[in-house]
Amino acid sequence: MIESQRQSEQEAISMQPSRNRVQASALSYLLDKSKSNASRREMEELAEKYGMDIGKLENLSDAQTLVPNTSDTESLRSPTTAPWLQNVVLRDLAFHEKYAAGVDARGDVYQWGEGAEPSITLKGKNIIQLACSGAKVYALSASGVIYALEADLTRQPPPDAWLWNGGNAGTFQEIIPNNQLSWGEKFISLSAGDNHLLALTSSGRAFAHPINSNANAYGQLGFRKFEVPVPSSKEHIPVELVPKSIADPYAKASPFKRRPSEPEETKEIPKSTSFPFCTAIFEIPSLKGIKLTKLVAGGRSSFALTSTGRVLGWGANEYGQVGLGDNVTLSTITVPTEVILWRMASPRTQMKCLDVSAGGDVTCFTLLLCGNGQYGSLGNNAYTNAQGSPIRARNVSNLTEYNEGTKSLKPIAPDSVSVSPTGHVLLTLDSAGGRDLLAWGKNYDYELGNGKRSSLAVPTTLIAPDGERFILQRKKAKEILDFQGNVWKRGVEVEQKAITGYSSSAVFWKLS
Repeated sequence: MIESQRQSEQEAISMQPSRNRVQASALSYLLDKSKSNASRREMEELAEKYGMDIGKLENLSDAQTLVPNTSDTESLRSPTTAPWLQNVVLRDLAFHEKYAAGVDARGDVYQWGEGAEPSITLKGKNIIQLACSGAKVYALSASGVIYALEADLTRQPPPDAWLWNGGNAGTFQEIIPNNQLSWGEKFISLSAGDNHLLALTSSGRAFAHPINSNANAYGQLGFRKFEVPVPSSKEHIPVELVPKSIADPYAKASPFKRRPSEPEETKEIPKSTSFPFCTAIFEIPSLKGIKLTKLVAGGRSSFALTSTGRVLGWGANEYGQVGLGDNVTLSTITVPTEVILWRMASPRTQMKCLDVSAGGDVTCFTLLLCGNGQYGSLGNNAYTNAQGSPIRARNVSNLTEYNEGTKSLKPIAPDSVSVSPTGHVLLTLDSAGGRDLLAWGKNYDYELGNGKRSSLAVPTTLIAPDGERFILQRKKAKEILDFQGNVWKRGVEVEQKAITGYSSSAVFWKLS
């Protein structure tokens, strides 16, 4: 094995064209070694063998998702302007753990992150929204087509080589619904969890897509059996992804009560199977006939908001993140179940959910939160490990302001809520004085932008770099640039939008 490694190293050296230009496989190997316990001397020797400067290698070791192409690998402790996005307006922006992706004003997708500068990965498809997972980036076009891209930039081919070739793993892939959509119907939104993808159509139909073999480990798909097409063939393979709680009901029981599970003769997606094994997205059977207005994926759970303001939830529920109440102790909800929010209201109060947001193990129903609050993510001034009954966030619920036009008080409604996979929340309140930005939850990596590393259990106003409270702006831009620095349009309405990522936060200019 050692001799084989030496031989591969020698081959990599011989094929190296110039310094600091290495093959993708070699770069991946060097980055893995830099994250291990290898000493600096060992890293210097490896860098020299591969013809790479040790300083360059150290700079690439950290996932620079916020400010790429910089030698500063320290965390950003407070809101910092990104010079490389000056006058650049985006359609969407998403941060994952080790990479980020954005859609510029032209609708082209760019990716950057660990060891990679911003580069175009999907061009000419008029993309309007992104959804990121560990292995794939999903892009939704204005015409309602879903594309899947490799999240690992080292596996991306040059954009000029991206031609349809029947499902090659190195190119983008089109995700096709198993049931043909109606005339004029199209996909309008995407939401990705850790292992599953949800998509909503313009007619209010719900679809789910298994990203990998763990896509239904907690029943988050909403179905178990489906057929996946075989690449370069007309055949279909029947697959059943059984939730863990059903496959092994005694998994968490003591050895005294545990019984061996009987083997089932079902086909499951092998862990080694790559993404092209499944190029379809499937309608959720139990939600047929129910018109939905929003479909949201948490880390391992799913939520659907109906046109009448009711909420259905299913998936992982160890921390109560589905919101079914403290009396429901099931760790997995395999069937879409209604979340009764009126339990948290006073008697004779009619309640309607306006919005749903989810991330990791935390769920937000407008301003009612539930799930894992050990970092203060529920905003109730407590650090609670599990909360099954949605509870109001402090300081931001039941707020009112005086309206000069109507000469009366009106409620201050939330404009948007973004819940991160790692446990912090950004809230935008839409008031007469502007759209205030508040933050709370986990703060181990300065993701709340207050210069500290202590978590906050109460929503707190974010302070802008000028020392004033952070108010998101709206304006008519004189000119809009794309990622290449070229002018796209002039005199376009834009607005600032706040988003969360893995231990990170950002505010960017978005097309209105």
